[in-house]
Amino acid sequence: MTQQANKEGNGCRPWWRNCGVEADAEMLDIDRMEDEITPLLPGVSSTRKLIATLEMCHHKAERWVENIIEAIRQGETIKGLGTRSPGQLHPAERDWQNACRALALWCAGCPITSIDFLIGTKSARQVLSRLGQRSPLKEWQVQRAIERIRSFIGWPWYGEDALITGYVPILECGSDYKSARRAECPKEYREHTDYWKQTADTLLHDTQDEEPAEISLAIAIDLLMPCHWNFHQNLETVLGVIGGHVNPEMPYTACARNIKLSPIRHRMKAVCRTLQAYYGDRQPDEDVDQELLRSLGEATAAKKWLAASLDKTIRLQMGR
Repeated sequence: MTQQANKEGNGCRPWWRNCGVEADAEMLDIDRMEDEITPLLPGVSSTRKLIATLEMCHHKAERWVENIIEAIRQGETIKGLGTRSPGQLHPAERDWQNACRALALWCAGCPITSIDFLIGTKSARQVLSRLGQRSPLKEWQVQRAIERIRSFIGWPWYGEDALITGYVPILECGSDYKSARRAECPKEYREHTDYWKQTADTLLHDTQDEEPAEISLAIAIDLLMPCHWNFHQNLETVLGVIGGHVNPEMPYTACARNIKLSPIRHRMKAVCRTLQAYYGDRQPDEDVDQELLRSLGEATAAKKWLAASLDKTIRLQMGR
């Protein structure tokens, strides 16, 4: 089945599945660029697949974009999900493991003064201090945070052999980061319905795109993804809300929520301007990365389609 025929429910071709929007005029123009070069060469297709897996909220998003640009330049790629050598451990993964370890020790009743290792640049003691005085409700909520993190990293329970095989969301989340339906306690949590309800009803008050906003603690835990660029701050925020501090100093960032605060936003704007100059949508100027522009080489039809696809994907995910 061709990309032209195979459309998602929102009218978009599957290439755009990581953008989560209805097809607009610009996307349709890019799709027509694809039609003009079909059938796609294997290297072109694999590069477009790499663009389709790009997540700008990922902690390695900038490197991800660099890999895609290199693939456009070379006409092929060996990068992608699952291409890292077995046994390799990214430094961020050690932080995720340490976070699980610290939270599990806290739930086991260990005094935080005895938990002596780092989570990122901060001591576990400092991070755990945000929880305040221990309570059964807090322990239940922290256990959910542990399960959320472990569901991503496949790391065993501290002191046990079993692996977490899945995570049950506390509260189904809609595109506006509010409950997508009438709140109903999942069967997995009905033994502690009161804890579930208190977690769902607790609201974190911050801002979203600089406007006053709120998000349920339940959804904040559900969105506590260790692969996120702001995981460490998000973890502290969640633990702070569990500890009773519902007005955090920093806005909660998750997926596209407050992605404009991403530290790579300025660089990505420059990348997009350069890609636009490459595929012909704007004239090169002082805002274009001339070295990047030159490195892309001859602007073939396939490379222009890939550059346009990457530019549009970045802008859609970064909130333009």
